[in-house]
Amino acid sequence: MENQNDNHHEEVEPVPKKHKGKHDKPKPWDEDPNIDRWTIEKFDPSWNERGMLEVSSFSTLFPQYREKYLQECWPMVKSALKEYGISCELNLVEGSMTVSTTRKTRDPYIVVKARDLIKLLSRSVPARQAIKILNDEMQCDIIKVGNLVRNKERFVKRRQHLVGPNSSTLKALEILTGCYILVQGNTVAAMGSFKGLKQVRKIVEDCMLNKLHPVYSIKILMMKKELEKDPALANESWDRFLPKFKKKNVNQKKVKSKEKKPYTPFPPPQQPSKIDIQLETGEYFLNDKIKSAKEWQEKQGKRAEKEAERKRKREAAYIPPEEPAEQDSNKSDEQNIDVAAMTVSLKKISKELKNQKSAENINPEAYIAASGERSKKKSKHA
Repeated sequence: MENQNDNHHEEVEPVPKKHKGKHDKPKPWDEDPNIDRWTIEKFDPSWNERGMLEVSSFSTLFPQYREKYLQECWPMVKSALKEYGISCELNLVEGSMTVSTTRKTRDPYIVVKARDLIKLLSRSVPARQAIKILNDEMQCDIIKVGNLVRNKERFVKRRQHLVGPNSSTLKALEILTGCYILVQGNTVAAMGSFKGLKQVRKIVEDCMLNKLHPVYSIKILMMKKELEKDPALANESWDRFLPKFKKKNVNQKKVKSKEKKPYTPFPPPQQPSKIDIQLETGEYFLNDKIKSAKEWQEKQGKRAEKEAERKRKREAAYIPPEEPAEQDSNKSDEQNIDVAAMTVSLKKISKELKNQKSAENINPEAYIAASGERSKKKSKHA
């Protein structure tokens, strides 16, 4: 009985509860918080002294128009890859480029960088720019945009939005993202940091899918650059500061639908030929001389009509426009009334001026002497 009770107690024992965050323990690589794990250290050949055990190779095709340029710049590419222990081969018959590791190769990842180099060269990136991909800080991304738009005219138009007038949009994107961008054919080649490449891919895809114009993307990037300068906003969301652009419905041209004619099982009647028309009019039976004379008369008639039309157009410039008679009579009466009123007012003004001048020209001494003589004469008579 005791054994049974013990077994019963063992079964009833509660299972320990799972507590959240039990695996949140300090990791050995998190001991020093000052170490930046995102920094890429330069490869040291002492890390891999024995070299590679197997040969790794990559090859890619290039278009025919790049053949001449690749022949010229191949020595420079070969010398750049030789420093890292990579051999390269240019096959003009097959139109391909191949890179492979050798016994001198120490960096295992350099062959992937060499693969990116020949990819960029095949996509029309200049050799001096493409060689920069061999640096550890530089990455690349080749964005395929040919399959994003079906209509060829729309594809060309949207691709031109990326470039902009005089490549101004492309230059602005290069400055803001810190990446080298080349739009060529059905692809967009970009070189730069991982953060910049992510921004470039989003902008290119939004443009080709007609989601957002590159100009608006440039505005958003400029605002983000300004917000990065403020340390208070480092741990906050920037959505409230960034502009939100809505799509506008542009009125498109309506395609004119042709009216369907009623269905008839019979084929359309055969149109008369040139000979049938000549037989109906009777021209078919005329002589060559009469035909040529008739054609000459028709030409002369058309020429005379054209000359008359030209003459009519030339003479139309010299015909004076008709002037309305009623308005002119009214205007002349108004002008006569205005002239009469002006003469009367001028006469009044002239009289007033004369009176003022006569008053101004009187000498006060002579006026006093004259008034005294008049008073003496009056007294004598009295």
